[in-house]
Amino acid sequence: MKRTISSRIAFLCSAFLLLTNVWAQGKLQLLPGTQKIYAIQNGVHRLVGTVSFVYQGNTMYCDSAHYNEKAKQVRAYGNVHIQKNGINLYADSIFYAEQQKYAKLWGHVKARDNAYKMSADSMDYDAKRGRAIFRSAGTIESTVSDERITCQRGYFYPANGSFFFSGKVHYTKADLDVKTDTLQFAYEQQKLYFLGQTQMRNDSTQIYCQRGWYDVQNEKGALYQHAEIYQKNTIIKGDTLLINTKLNDYEGRGSVYFKDLNQQLALLGDKAIFSDTKHMAYVTGSSLGFMKYKSDTLYVHADTLFLERDTLNKSKFLVANRHFRFLHPNLQGIGDSTRFSFEEQVLAIKQQPILWSDQGELKGEEAKVFFKDSLLEHIELNRKATILFELPTDSLFNQMAAANILALFDTTGKLQSVDATGQSWTIFYPESEKRVNDSIVELRREGLNRLFAERLFVELQKGEVRQITYFDQPDGIFYPMDQIEPKEQRIKGFQWNPMLRPKNVLELRKD
Repeated sequence: MKRTISSRIAFLCSAFLLLTNVWAQGKLQLLPGTQKIYAIQNGVHRLVGTVSFVYQGNTMYCDSAHYNEKAKQVRAYGNVHIQKNGINLYADSIFYAEQQKYAKLWGHVKARDNAYKMSADSMDYDAKRGRAIFRSAGTIESTVSDERITCQRGYFYPANGSFFFSGKVHYTKADLDVKTDTLQFAYEQQKLYFLGQTQMRNDSTQIYCQRGWYDVQNEKGALYQHAEIYQKNTIIKGDTLLINTKLNDYEGRGSVYFKDLNQQLALLGDKAIFSDTKHMAYVTGSSLGFMKYKSDTLYVHADTLFLERDTLNKSKFLVANRHFRFLHPNLQGIGDSTRFSFEEQVLAIKQQPILWSDQGELKGEEAKVFFKDSLLEHIELNRKATILFELPTDSLFNQMAAANILALFDTTGKLQSVDATGQSWTIFYPESEKRVNDSIVELRREGLNRLFAERLFVELQKGEVRQITYFDQPDGIFYPMDQIEPKEQRIKGFQWNPMLRPKNVLELRKD
């Protein structure tokens, strides 16, 4: 977008200004072949023959012309051609009124210099208002390149260097293509102002907006109202987008949306920056990120979501800072200082993680969640790790605690086993079955079973302990339900936090 009509388009206005000088004052110098006929009754001079004349360096040719010397009005007919300083203006006919400083051109209107040419069906020039207008099918194009602009109507203001084009405005240059309803062009500043539905595209990028501006020299601009950018691997949307197409850097404000098509990752927020030069992107303010994997989607939220990309701008890590929350069909959680690795499919929560799976709540000082093709595979809880399962009745909890815990999940995303190491401790309430009759089986809690060991492997089903394997001499005790001591009912540091659990996507974004 660097080379535009901006440096030469002013010749159009200069062509109109020739008309002002040709007939303004003084006498015409007729060239050979021109005959002047006087019509005394109305004061009109008629020029016939091979009409041509010179005035103040301007040369004009036409088939015939009428000149009202008193009213200072000129009408030229047939193959009209005005020439000065390398600028040529053509039309089928011209009317010019000196006192009103007004000119009208009809039929195959054209203007050109050594680099650009313009054409239209008709054109008006009002020197008092400093405005030239064509109202039907105008074209401006370079004669030395493929630059071209077409529109239905055009308005030119020489005094302030502004041009307005409206009605199916279409600008092309090399691989750049711009279509808009209305375009204002400030050629001295080399800025385009879009005042309607706009599409701007090249080989790699398509841009849409309702209004905005673009600096064609520096390749920077601003897009407003439903602004959208589509590239091979990314989509960016926002109420406002500040763009740098040269560096491929963008800033969004208001309902910002970013999607990485390669990683099936999308980010939403109130404010965002996307930078290819810095290989990063971030969103903040009611942020939401989601990663689509086959049939499952992982949703994440934090005060700020920061996307780290490699030198090829492929997404590597999604980093979340304060107030992190996430939602997955088989797992939900909160925490701080979190990072998700796209290559390893690992969600690492460094501070205060709390995770929920079915009836289970998992905690530790740090947590790592491992996915495989979006399926929850296993979780590592490091330092002061605990798992709690709320039982359906009696406000009881099956509980596990250890220095470190490895929680393994089946292919349906259900927790199926726990490998606890380092001062392992489990409290659970075993069940027994009692047949009431042929069709009814009653489940009863037998009591509390507490077990200590350096390492325990616990197999689970729906939060119920089915089997425990220990790897050294355990220390255990069993209490019948009516003999349970209160101090034995809870592991050390017991905390149950159901109200903190994210329940749906809308709740994730609530601060």
